Amino acid sequence: MTYHRIVFSALAALGTILPVSSLHGQGCIVARSNGQVGGPESEGGYLNPGEWNLGIGYRHQFSFRHFVGSTEQTYRIQQGTQVMNKINLQNFSATYQATPRFSFTFDLPVLLASRRSHNSPYTTTAQGIGDIAFTAQGWLWNPKENTRGNIQLGFGMIVPTGKDNVKNVVDSFNGKGPQTVTVDYSIQPGTGGYGIVMQWLSYKNVGPSQLYFNGSYVATPQNTNNVLRSATALNNPLTAYNSISDQYLLEGGVAYPLRRVRGLTVTFGPRMEGVPARDLIGKSLGFRRPGYAISAEPGFQYSRGGSVLTAAIGRAIYRNRTRSVPDVMTGGHGDAAFADWVWLASYSFRFGGKHS
Repeated sequence: MTYHRIVFSALAALGTILPVSSLHGQGCIVARSNGQVGGPESEGGYLNPGEWNLGIGYRHQFSFRHFVGSTEQTYRIQQGTQVMNKINLQNFSATYQATPRFSFTFDLPVLLASRRSHNSPYTTTAQGIGDIAFTAQGWLWNPKENTRGNIQLGFGMIVPTGKDNVKNVVDSFNGKGPQTVTVDYSIQPGTGGYGIVMQWLSYKNVGPSQLYFNGSYVATPQNTNNVLRSATALNNPLTAYNSISDQYLLEGGVAYPLRRVRGLTVTFGPRMEGVPARDLIGKSLGFRRPGYAISAEPGFQYSRGGSVLTAAIGRAIYRNRTRSVPDVMTGGHGDAAFADWVWLASYSFRFGGKHS
């Protein structure tokens, strides 16, 4: 039996849980999954006590297709009024394996993003460090005795280190001259609030293949971040300020090693990520664009020595912009822009430790 490790990294959430950038390009927050799963007899596998795993993840997406519910507003592209978000999100992570079962992870996201309406004379941009995350995770069963399957649970927090009030000076060429605007919250590096991280990783080796099911949820107890969306936002008090919203990710599938190329594994499975309309803890007022996307995600992983390289492409097969709490209160239903593709890549390497 050849055991292998699967490392999933999105970015972001975001990855990893990446509390920055947009999941759908017009407001939903990135969620992510990041971890190591697999048996200890491979070049990857479980980390050993005292061992470090350093990694960098990358996520790119271009959002431009508008949806209300699950219905695409195709006329937006035809009329040239679509909003376009470009997201480039890097995540730097460091994991320390304290014991055979328990480890600690630090995540630092960095965002470069832009937003533009197709018929607008200007583009808004934002870049900078996002909200950092600290998590502790542990395997349910002893790794030395469970080489064919295990479950890892994680718990931690996100700290609002990223800016949530980035402003740009723009000119609409309307005779009023340059003016300062707050960029949309979908491209803000930070959310402005703390988050409670709950996540899990699980795998089961079946013959030469490995089945996996991972997920994460970030609960945000605060209501809004007190950032006024625009100069006229107070005209609608329900959505004048940006909501600090929860986020989640679910992904599963199968990984199959290619025996002719040692260390190469192909992966495939569905991925679902989104922002709920109602938070798990606290109020859910303020402005948010809740919704979710389901993607089919083929990818590969190459492991050699202590290094692991992964890449995946998520193709959206279903998108739904759900109704926010203010939508329900006013009888409306806002829209959001979704991406067709999500490009993911990561590289990690491990060192140190006490090898038995």
